[in-house]
Amino acid sequence: MDKILRIDVSGDGAPKATVTDLGDYAGMGGRGMTSMVVSKEVPADCHPLGPENKLVIAPGLMTGSAASTSGRISVGCKSPLTGGIKEANAGGQGGQVMARLGYAAIIIEGEPKTDDLYKVYVNKDKVEFTQVNEFRMMRNYPLADKMKAEYGDKVAMISIGPAGEMKMCASSIAVTDKEFRPSRHAGRGGVGAVMGAKGIKVIILDDNGCKMRKPLDADKFKAANKAFVSGLRGHAVTGEGLPAYGTNVLVNIVNESGGFPTNNFKQGQFDDAAKISGETMAELQTKRGGQPTHGCHRGCAIQCSGIFVDKDGNFVSKQPEYETVWSHGGHCGIDDLDTIARMDFMDDDIGLDTIDMGMTLGIVMDAGVIEFGDKEGAMRLLEEVGKGTPMGRILGNGAAFTAKAFGIERAAVVKNQALPAYDPRAIKGIGVTYATTPMGADHTAGYAIATNLLKVGGDVDPLSTEGQVELSRNLQIATAALDATGYCLFIAFAILDQEETFNAMVESINGFYGLSMTGDDVVELGKKILSMERDFNKRAGFTKEDDRLPRFFKREALAPHNVTFDISDEQLDSVFNW
Repeated sequence: MDKILRIDVSGDGAPKATVTDLGDYAGMGGRGMTSMVVSKEVPADCHPLGPENKLVIAPGLMTGSAASTSGRISVGCKSPLTGGIKEANAGGQGGQVMARLGYAAIIIEGEPKTDDLYKVYVNKDKVEFTQVNEFRMMRNYPLADKMKAEYGDKVAMISIGPAGEMKMCASSIAVTDKEFRPSRHAGRGGVGAVMGAKGIKVIILDDNGCKMRKPLDADKFKAANKAFVSGLRGHAVTGEGLPAYGTNVLVNIVNESGGFPTNNFKQGQFDDAAKISGETMAELQTKRGGQPTHGCHRGCAIQCSGIFVDKDGNFVSKQPEYETVWSHGGHCGIDDLDTIARMDFMDDDIGLDTIDMGMTLGIVMDAGVIEFGDKEGAMRLLEEVGKGTPMGRILGNGAAFTAKAFGIERAAVVKNQALPAYDPRAIKGIGVTYATTPMGADHTAGYAIATNLLKVGGDVDPLSTEGQVELSRNLQIATAALDATGYCLFIAFAILDQEETFNAMVESINGFYGLSMTGDDVVELGKKILSMERDFNKRAGFTKEDDRLPRFFKREALAPHNVTFDISDEQLDSVFNW
């Protein structure tokens, strides 16, 4: 990956493509690339939907190679949802194909002079733009069918649905999986709205004729990669729990801990959690002929995804992730996996962040628009988002906006972004991450659940204030670096517990690039990325007061442990004191 594709949408007629070398961005990938470009090139005080903002799409440093479980892609910009810097991460085939085409980044910049929509086609020989106004308001799955008929299913598609076209703050960017389904999403922060503001409906990446990226030291890379895969398969989480039950294995675990937010964060346990658990889902899908084990991209050793089918064996959606099952399930008082899977499909089709949308549905239930547990009502409201009705436009702008519209104080958001599926009162380490990550509330930014609940990488009592700041700090640093590599976040379970697996990952990078990195260098990379992101947010007007959870978490005790979030503001302010 030795070049950058810049797409300028601001001229007369179709967008213009320019290919440049890496320049100052050499050595960066994934989140490191997106955050560096946004930090250097985007005015921090600009409007996220204006011409000064840029959408940056970047595969990780190891993506497109034979490195196992390394197919992630990052999407970055100034977020329409948070007003700060944003990196949204996705699986699927897009990163792999883009990396094999040699692009370390695609940067979409400028502001269109018309409201025309464009398709971008990229192969090894050309970048081609086609006006596609006939695709206006087309949803992601029908769009994928159109593109498959034109290009086949060996290409990768990156697209927006109607939510992105309508520039909704909860809109996502879809990436096709290995079956060419638009089921993997850069979901958080409204990145789809920025792609919509640039007038780009769909990007087709075609690596026909391109070879897999080759390591500089093939023997070293091969040996390290083999040891790395062995470590993943030998760990209880990455080798057993996730492949068997997917991320939804967490439902029973988190519910038992008392940290499963229910009925808009009013309770910490859902009475019917077993009905929507990973174990129940796997049993149901095995019985129906679904696919409980599946990789979202080729080359994944963990296989935590799946394919959800209905009682007749027909495809419904990808296997819903834990956060989606929680947000559309327990959070809304819904205990039916078939309904949750249908809503997951609707979110992917319309192009919506399932976390923010599930939170939003719970808020309007709390407001009395529909009742908790109203399955048909929830799907009806989602459909309104897809159609862009007045109600749909409110909901499509996310939980924080919707709570203001309906006068609801209990909006579990930080920097306007909805909290994911763990209550910070009962799992305090994740609360520190929610409050302080530059990204807005984001569990993946520093996944303290690993250590608080799963006892991976140590054991920090989730109900105690002790050790939570250090835990979140170290995980945020490690995650920032990991997001730059293209490796899936879930490898963290193995590399936190197994020093030899961590070393094998580092040696894989060294073998591929001919480097001599150490663990300390990985830490320094993470710190560098976080420092760039925090500097951008500071220039955008954020202060330490923005690194706080909503006050009701300190005021309202959560059953069954009757706990509040009691990490002090001073402790939160010390997270980045390294």
